[in-house]
Amino acid sequence: MRRTLKLKVPSSDDMDGKKLEYKGEEALKEIERLTEKADEVQKSILTEILTRNCETEYLFKYMEGSKNILEFKRNVPVITYKGIRPYIQRIVNGEDSSLITGHPITEMLSSSGTSAGEPKLMPSIAEDLDRRTFLYNLIMPIMNRYVPGLDEGKAMYLYFIKAEMSTPCGLPARPVLTSYYKSKHFKCRAKDPFNDYTSPDQAILCKDSSQSMYCQMLAGLIHRHQVLRLGAVFASAFLRAITFLERNWVRLCNDIRTGQLDPTITDLECLSCMSTLLSSPNPCLANEIEDICSRVPWKGILCHLWPRAKYIEAVVTGSMAQYIPALEYYSDGKLPLVSPMYASSECFFGVNLKPLCDPSDAAFTLMPNMGYFEFIPLGENGTMLMNVGEEDEVPNDKLVDLVQVRLGCYYELVVTTFAGLYRYRIGDVLQVSGFHNRAPQFRFICRRNVLLSIDNDKTNEEDLHKSITVAKKLLEPYSALLVEYTSYADASTMPGHYVLYWEIRFHGSSKADHLANIALDDKVLQECCIAVEEELDYIYRRCRTFDKSIGPLEIRVVELGTFEELMDLFINQGASINQYKTPRCIKSIAALELLNSHVKASFFSPRDPKWGV
Repeated sequence: MRRTLKLKVPSSDDMDGKKLEYKGEEALKEIERLTEKADEVQKSILTEILTRNCETEYLFKYMEGSKNILEFKRNVPVITYKGIRPYIQRIVNGEDSSLITGHPITEMLSSSGTSAGEPKLMPSIAEDLDRRTFLYNLIMPIMNRYVPGLDEGKAMYLYFIKAEMSTPCGLPARPVLTSYYKSKHFKCRAKDPFNDYTSPDQAILCKDSSQSMYCQMLAGLIHRHQVLRLGAVFASAFLRAITFLERNWVRLCNDIRTGQLDPTITDLECLSCMSTLLSSPNPCLANEIEDICSRVPWKGILCHLWPRAKYIEAVVTGSMAQYIPALEYYSDGKLPLVSPMYASSECFFGVNLKPLCDPSDAAFTLMPNMGYFEFIPLGENGTMLMNVGEEDEVPNDKLVDLVQVRLGCYYELVVTTFAGLYRYRIGDVLQVSGFHNRAPQFRFICRRNVLLSIDNDKTNEEDLHKSITVAKKLLEPYSALLVEYTSYADASTMPGHYVLYWEIRFHGSSKADHLANIALDDKVLQECCIAVEEELDYIYRRCRTFDKSIGPLEIRVVELGTFEELMDLFINQGASINQYKTPRCIKSIAALELLNSHVKASFFSPRDPKWGV
């Protein structure tokens, strides 16, 4: 039976009876209060979620209106997106938010794509923005404990919005950061010397990513002597900005020298805000920047262009760790790399209380007021013993609460939110590295089942296999057979791109082999590249086509017998010949060197994959 309930529209102050606006020392005290009573806070959060949402169709199916925590743990199943997707689809098609939550859903947040190629849509309610803002407001008080004086200059943070869709019922569907930058929490924020950005809001909110990048970089150069910290959300985005600067510094210097904005900038809001910054010619500043940028190589360029900068803020954990060597090169190893927080589209989780630690030691303290957290045990004593597959059923009694996790053990994170996710598997594998008061601190280990990632994309083995299965059919008319393949996320260029290693065999006689090889020209393999990309998910295709944060996919055709040599390499390193399977993603330097030494030809996608909003 379809259940309906009256939806409550919360005020910004209606957040578990407590405000979520803390700054300075008050913010640090709130961290202590929450972590000292982590267990109590978690029980309070779950009780509040059940009280608000117990009459929803989803929860009523399992709990029949009960608000009892024990019944919740006993009866509500642990799910992946597959378990909540039918309800999400009903809501985006016009049914009521009360299917899953007691508050009106205000937007859907797009997350990593599903196997069908479309984005996952995560429900979000108005007060979620208050929770995200709460976590953002903790970052500067924490940083100021380690790096004093951050209120005496500016932050050159390069932020960008991404394309958004509209669902059939009219709800916006967009990435979580785009949601935040477009919200009143960001646009109407109070003036704060600790968050004085070089980038005008109009440039951040520009839909044209190239114009946005140009104006933000120009603003950062104009304020170069005031900049105390550099950054972007992800390390990949910050490195793209450096590559952009390499290509465009002459134009940027010309703008500063003449006091006139480059004619390629046509966005009216960008023109308006940049005209204020370029109020008069500044040939002296232009000459300074020109002298620095004309030096080769660019090792340490960041410290030369922004001499007062004290650190780089960006996510450098997980797949973003591949960009650490490049960041250290451009900063000459003089600027600490700071990963300040841990968050996802589903929920914001916690903060790094020791932000100047080595990136490999970054640990995040989960804030117990952000949602209700449970954990699937994966291993202990520093060894990951079990990895639960996405389709595997997880017994309810296997989960442990936030305060029950143990030091050194591995877990998969499960979250319950006010917006309508219940015992939802986030897909992140974490390791407990310590505790702050009663709240555990986690190292991010990896995303479950992810093979390839360059930016926001997360491609798993199943999706890669399906894509290659479609693409390899293009070889059949040429009597060609794809006998083996593997992959690699190449971050050595900007933007990074996917590389596929293909071993191809031709049927028939040696003469037929020769003729087929001739017929199998560049165009066929290029079409194979784009065929793979067309089958990859929405987020990958958006990154490729709209964001330009991923480069064209590359297929490297290797000599026959290469994958036998690869097997020999791994067996010589200790792999079992009886259990050997070709790894579908290569991370070993020795294996990459072997593969690259046998490459016969290389092909790239000739165009962007289809993508639409």
